[in-house]
Amino acid sequence: MMATVSGIIVVLNCKDVVHDRYWLAVEYVWVVVPYMIYDVYVMYLCHWHKSKDTSEKKHSLASVRSFLEKDRLMVTHHLFILIVLTPVAQYLRGELGDFFVGCIFVAELSTPFVSLGKILMQLKMQDTLLHKVNGILILVTFFLCRILLFPFMYGAYARQVGIPLYMAPFHIPVHCNVANASLIAPQLYWFVLICKKAVRLYGRSPADKNR
Repeated sequence: MMATVSGIIVVLNCKDVVHDRYWLAVEYVWVVVPYMIYDVYVMYLCHWHKSKDTSEKKHSLASVRSFLEKDRLMVTHHLFILIVLTPVAQYLRGELGDFFVGCIFVAELSTPFVSLGKILMQLKMQDTLLHKVNGILILVTFFLCRILLFPFMYGAYARQVGIPLYMAPFHIPVHCNVANASLIAPQLYWFVLICKKAVRLYGRSPADKNR
């Protein structure tokens, strides 16, 4: 949630989406880095606790390998942020694009709801009203802040330079389009999974739940 608030502050303070600067766009990255490392470790611990019946030792090579095989997309996503996006955000982009860094921060709005959903499932509360409401919030926030975010960024740039939205990708460097494609690809995949889970959750009849 802190990332989202920081992102909104950055976005609101950058009227020129290319050249305006705001200090949070740089400084908050140093909060993101340890969070990403911590998040990967927590995901590993969750994986290990779920698979304790397999007699895998904690922090063993077999346990780590099993975690990487099961959650390779999520781990790759985190590593991409740490290894590629962090140097870009801090050094390689020069003094351009604080607005877009802020937009990426806003994408984290869905994370608390995703985490709450996992907690409710651990507590066997997947049939409660709270879980259903939280599922709707996941769908809405994920779609708005992780999918529509990218057309919004292209649209903001297009409005500033006075071109149609569809022309925006052709007016920015190729590596920016590649980075955006790398970011949105897993988001689309996860959104499809969320939609399938929502269909299962909201499509079950009362008779199915009581079986």
